Amino acid sequence: MIRWIVKLLLNGAALLLISQWFEAITLSSFGVAVWAAFILGLVNTFIRPILVFFSLPLHFLTLGLFWFVINTLTFALTAYLIDGFEVGNWPGSFWTVLMAAVLMSLFGWIIEGVLSKKK
Repeated sequence: MIRWIVKLLLNGAALLLISQWFEAITLSSFGVAVWAAFILGLVNTFIRPILVFFSLPLHFLTLGLFWFVINTLTFALTAYLIDGFEVGNWPGSFWTVLMAAVLMSLFGWIIEGVLSKKK
């Protein structure tokens, strides 16, 4: 349980860091960033598999690159669901959100790798 809370807090911090790098992405506070990380986890758990299933032909056609579009959509959906988390004028800021989603995935992967090591 403690490891899950630490992962959530670190993902919130990563999201806050990403919002500092891109002007179009704004977070009103660290609490909103942690809440957004939690909701992003729920969206990735429940909605993302449905999106991946229905876009499977596009994944094959693009040799897996459509994965970036799915990540972008889940990131933007999370911002839409949370007050205090904005991604700019969607879909005009698609490329910015795409880069932020890729960075969030990378940070999540690093956090998972560091905290999941067995001692």
